[in-house]
Formats: sequence, structure tokens, C-alpha cells
Amino acid sequence: MSYEFIKKLPTPEEIKEQFPVSRELIELKQKRDVEIADVFTGKSNKFLVVIGPCSADNEAAVCDYVTRLAKVNEKVKDKLILIPRIYTNKPRTTGEGYKGIVSQPDPEKKPDFLAGLIAMRKMQIHAMEESHLTAADEMLYPENWLYVSDLLSYVAIGARSVEDQQHRLACSGFDVPAGMKNPTSGDFSVMLNSVYAAQHPHSFIYRGYEVHTTGNELSHTVLRGATNKYGRNLPNYHYEDLNTLLNLYNERDLKNPACIIDANHSNSNKQFKQQIRIVKEVMHSRKLSPDIHKLVKGVMIESYIEEGCQKVGEGVYGRSITDPCLGWEDTERLIYDIADYE
Repeated sequence: MSYEFIKKLPTPEEIKEQFPVSRELIELKQKRDVEIADVFTGKSNKFLVVIGPCSADNEAAVCDYVTRLAKVNEKVKDKLILIPRIYTNKPRTTGEGYKGIVSQPDPEKKPDFLAGLIAMRKMQIHAMEESHLTAADEMLYPENWLYVSDLLSYVAIGARSVEDQQHRLACSGFDVPAGMKNPTSGDFSVMLNSVYAAQHPHSFIYRGYEVHTTGNELSHTVLRGATNKYGRNLPNYHYEDLNTLLNLYNERDLKNPACIIDANHSNSNKQFKQQIRIVKEVMHSRKLSPDIHKLVKGVMIESYIEEGCQKVGEGVYGRSITDPCLGWEDTERLIYDIADYE
């Protein structure tokens, strides 16, 4: 075998025991989970805004960001539900580069997965304590779910993971909304098949156990744009794309039809400032069509304290070390604009 087994890592139970959640935070998450679920089931007309850094690389800066977000949330909470993006794993197309805090708690040092699992959990708890908001993360590695299952209120499955069987099956056991992104090819049927799989019960092997799940009826679609065979990015947030998705939903036996629009990635061609225009177009499309208004439950936005991005080691506080993000001033203004549409 070409595997070198370095050391056995603590189980989720052991990490949770070492870094427990207070009764106050448990009750906070229960309340937030219900509030967010009600949007997907149609009980609530509030609009979701999943927003934050491309990757959560620094606990101090992330907690600073979510504290600012909490203050804005107080002003818009009658119309919007703000869900901080605290993304602790970063997918890399070629396998090279910074892979997130779970891999490298210090981006300038070598990987340390034990320290990373601890850093991930500590940061999520600290952010909840500071903001009283529960967060979203991308579940890049399904086996990591149990380390944060008592902390997160939203999970995204990325474009490169959405076709993977283990991701689909694991999502069927989540008790929070799971957003299935369209694959990089843009194929809507792949995304919808993932939603179908996640909404139904399954039996499979998970973390060394035989498990059975009951299905996650809050599984839904996320449009993030596509890349064609020539490497050109193609958006899929336009009115016509939303109508197409709506028609495809109507052809399938899926519960709680819902879509979130990811304003960055291939939708913006990674031109981060375009997120502002894209979000406003999505909001306008919702105004034009009652059916689209009902389908589109929220947006995803990449934003941090300082706009743009930097290389690892440059040391600018609150600036992304992965994809470029909106800065705080643009972020705050955009959130208020979204609220005005509602």
C-alpha cells in the first residue's frame, strides 16, 4: 500500500466532549433551524442570505465579520435570515493550494488535521457566541459532518461533490437544509438527481458503521453557473434559467421545491463585484414571476471585511486567501438593498 498511516484522530464524540456547546447555544440552534426550515417548507416568506468569506481561514477575522453581520441582521430580521458562511474546507480543482482550516489551521504551516478539527469546532462555537447566528459550511468531506452537526444550520454540497454517492447518501441523514449545487458542467438533471437521492432513505456504511437514514426533505438545488468544454464560464441565474429549473422541478416528485442562487463562482466568472448586479437581477426576477418568487428562497454571496483576495502570507486582516470577495461596505449596502426588494 502507498498509504502512510500517521496517527488515529479523535472521534467526533471525543472532540464534542472536549469542546461542548452550552445550553444557550443548543437552544439558539434549535430556534434557528426551525426558522430556516420554515423558509424551505413555505411556512415563512423570509429570504435567506448565505454570506461570508470564500474560506474561513482566521478565527479572529471570521468572528469580527460575523459580529458585524449580527448587527445588520437585527435591522433586517423581519424580512431576511442571514446565515454566515464559515467554510472550513476548500475544494481545489488540481489538489494544490490551501485546503481550509481543517487541513491547515495556520495557512503558512504544514497540514495538521488534529489541530484543524479542533480549530474548526472552536471557531464555529466562538462565532455563535459572538453573533448568535448559526452558520453554513460546505460538506466537502462527509465523514467530517459529525464534528459540527450540532453547530451548523445549513450545508452546501459543491459542484465537484454533487455526483458523488457518499455525499448524496450522507445528506439523506442531515437534519438541516442541504444545498446541492449544479455540477461544473451545469447539468440540471445531475443536481436534481442528487436532491432526489438526499430526500429519500438509505442504508450504507458511514464512519465504520452500518447506518440507515430517513431522508432529508429540506434538500434543494443551488445554481452556481457552469463551465463549458472550452473552459468558458456560463451563468445560470437568469430568468430563463430559473424558469427551466422550475419546469424540471414540476416534472419530478420532489418535496419542497427550492433554489438558492450562488452569485459568485461561474455565475460571476469570479468577478466578485458582479455579485451585486447578479443578486439584484435575481431579486427582480422574483418580482416578475410569482412562481420564481416561490422557488428562489435565497442567495449565496462571498464577502469578507476587505475586498478582493491576497496570497497566503501577505497578512492583510480580513481579506480572502482564496477567491476574491466583496468588502464590508459593499456587503452591508447589498444586504439592505435585498431587504428593500422584500
